Amino acid sequence: MLIDFFYTLRAAKLPVSVKEYLTLLEALQADVVGPRNPDACTLDDFYHLARTVLVKDEKHFDKFDRAFAAYFKGVEMLADFTQEIPADWLRKEMERLLSDEQKANAPRMDWDELMETLRKRLQEQKERHEGGSKWIGTGGTSPFGHGGYNPQGIRIGGKGGGRSAVKVWEQRSYRDYDDTQELGTRNIKMALRRLRKFAREGSDLELDLPDTIRATAANAGWLDIRMVPERHNHVKVLLLMDVGGTMDEHIQRVEELFSAAKNEFKHLEFYYFHNCVYDYVWKNNRRRYAEKFDTWEVIRKYNKDYKLIFVGDATMSPYEILQPGGSVEYNNEEAGAEWLQRLTHAFPHYVWINPEPQGMWQYRQSIAIIQQLMGQRMYPLTLKGLEEAMRVLTK
Repeated sequence: MLIDFFYTLRAAKLPVSVKEYLTLLEALQADVVGPRNPDACTLDDFYHLARTVLVKDEKHFDKFDRAFAAYFKGVEMLADFTQEIPADWLRKEMERLLSDEQKANAPRMDWDELMETLRKRLQEQKERHEGGSKWIGTGGTSPFGHGGYNPQGIRIGGKGGGRSAVKVWEQRSYRDYDDTQELGTRNIKMALRRLRKFAREGSDLELDLPDTIRATAANAGWLDIRMVPERHNHVKVLLLMDVGGTMDEHIQRVEELFSAAKNEFKHLEFYYFHNCVYDYVWKNNRRRYAEKFDTWEVIRKYNKDYKLIFVGDATMSPYEILQPGGSVEYNNEEAGAEWLQRLTHAFPHYVWINPEPQGMWQYRQSIAIIQQLMGQRMYPLTLKGLEEAMRVLTK
């Protein structure tokens, strides 16, 4: 009975399988939501059940919300819910007790009229309202707002309770879980796995079942066990990380990225720098002045098959990139831009991962310079950004 809903989700690029669809039907038949009376199961109940059964990853919540709304009357086409409603309109200052008569006289509208009326209210309303039956507000019988009563309104803000709203999901409170979400170590690992090239190396530790079967059959049934080396990600990564200064604001996320990279890549080499790479880097921040590594030696030591990943917010004075002596710590003989060009020339597969929110990039002159030096291969430290960066490194 919900086959069209299933196809709507698939059209929205949601990874929903037939088995999950059948599980949803079984849950409905078993009255998982609502009492035994089918009429008592609200659309809100069905929404939460369907999302629980069909959506396997939080990053798909936003797509699911859009597809759900599109199936049940095409919400996005009827009203502009991206328009911001002033928080003052939704401030609840008092509990309002409504009489049975007021509730009985609450305005009722069908779906199309409800959505069209909301569109008009968003255009006409200029101030806050409370306790009424028409405007977006609180405590009344209006179909729009919260804290009051309406048998089939749109709850905007506030907490539910009456369970009579015909629309609450399009608030899309999960939008931050989409591709721009801030990452945890698990999500970073999933993104880094796009950069994989498996090879078998080391001692024979794993059973080679197909070869064992062939060898046993050729040996007249006598068991002939064949072993092969374990499969490992053969990709080699050179990780250069900015540390200190403005990077202190991003410590947690960079640590998560570093931890995920160490677990994901067997061949990982890493070094630190501050703001921009100059003639030396280091591995231990406590011994950064005593244990320096010449940048030229780093370039000579590793082959071109290493994938070069810079991690830094690229936030500094432009002089630190473009001028000899521009470093804030010492008098560097050559500009940082020279060293960046040498590194990207030595390692053709390179990207820059920036933990600074992408919305701030346009306000940082130094970020624009680094982007140019990187050939625009700068990506934000988000799920989508990491996936794009890994895709570039595999080319």
